Amino acid sequence: MDIPAIHQLFLQCHSVSIDTRKIERQSFFVAIKGDRFDANTFAAEALRKGASFVVIDNPDYFVDERTILVDDALTTLQALSKFHRQFLKLPIIALTGSNGKTTTKELLNAVLSQKFNTKATVGNLNNHIGVPLTLLSFNAQTEIGIVEMGANHQKEIAFLCEIAAPDYGFITNFGKAHLEGFGGVSGVIKGKSEMFEYLLSNHKKVFVNLEDRIQAEKTAQMHRITFGQNKIKANVNISKVMADPFVIIEFAGMVIRSRLIGLYNANNIMAAITIGKYFGVSNEAIKLAIEEYISDNNRSELVYKDSNEIILDAYNANPSSMKVAIENFLQLKHQNKVIVLGDMFELGTESNKEHKEIVGLLLKEDQINCHFIGNEFYHHKTEKDHFKFYRTFQDFEMSLLKQPLTNSMILIKGSRGMALERTMGLL
Repeated sequence: MDIPAIHQLFLQCHSVSIDTRKIERQSFFVAIKGDRFDANTFAAEALRKGASFVVIDNPDYFVDERTILVDDALTTLQALSKFHRQFLKLPIIALTGSNGKTTTKELLNAVLSQKFNTKATVGNLNNHIGVPLTLLSFNAQTEIGIVEMGANHQKEIAFLCEIAAPDYGFITNFGKAHLEGFGGVSGVIKGKSEMFEYLLSNHKKVFVNLEDRIQAEKTAQMHRITFGQNKIKANVNISKVMADPFVIIEFAGMVIRSRLIGLYNANNIMAAITIGKYFGVSNEAIKLAIEEYISDNNRSELVYKDSNEIILDAYNANPSSMKVAIENFLQLKHQNKVIVLGDMFELGTESNKEHKEIVGLLLKEDQINCHFIGNEFYHHKTEKDHFKFYRTFQDFEMSLLKQPLTNSMILIKGSRGMALERTMGLL
């Protein structure tokens, strides 16, 4: 069965699924093989739970006429999503970058939904499986689609752009993320810039922060919509940016008081303002959307617990995001500040150097107690009185049970695999 024929069956369904634990009635189930399981084995279960059709690539699991047998379920999912995107012909905005992708995506969705029926990537479904699932979630009522794209190696963004065919793009930044897969910072810039290359070759538009010198230079010959602060000549000018701890932005005579922590979120907010303005969202609606947006999922959340004020930023970490989080935290006013940091992953041969630099960044801060968790940080153990190093989270837990943290402002930051949100149960 070819893709157009499969698409006709897909249009009879209400949703797409690759997980029988979350399946809905009248859904379209695609059996994707995982590292630890073969989803073909769940085809019959998917139909029992209400799926209208199942796509499999192993004939041993054929059930009945509702079963669609293909050569490869994953490539079929990708091809189907590409066909569906062209079928709908709606404008699509693609986002990538080292830090801030998900926050920017959510801010942008909040702003544009003030005027349009929008749909955006759910959570962080931003890879070779997540992007197709996002595209297949769009329907005839969707007026603008917002697609987040993640990558940890070269050619991945180019591949995702070929599937999603974005009309507009935005790169949040180039940072020290996934250095192992990209082969260093220059590799990160090259890999993320694949979005620029796609947009340029297809005569599409890009949104650019002119304060980012690399992006400004790379997009000089592109059809771009620009933004920046103060004296920068751009399509959208931001008058003033501040944070203590929440980001406040002055724009077009308005003061926008966000509920996002840290100046590192200012770029994300400015991008949402710029894209909202481009699509004709009123200034008042932009202000309302940004001020009502509250981050969740352990991303720069401000949490009050007993006597402590906690900045929980435990969703993920890399050297760039950790550095700006620390620098922002150091600027905040509080008599008793504590920093809890966990190892940063996927840094390859740069790991030792990058962890050492983070420790060095804090050596001069004698008034701040710092807790470093994980083997990578432990390699740089020092005898500073205000520094404590732990090989495991359990070691850190035992320390806090003996000496609890109270009456403190606490920054918690680490890679996803460190699961530092567990700290909340100790405070």
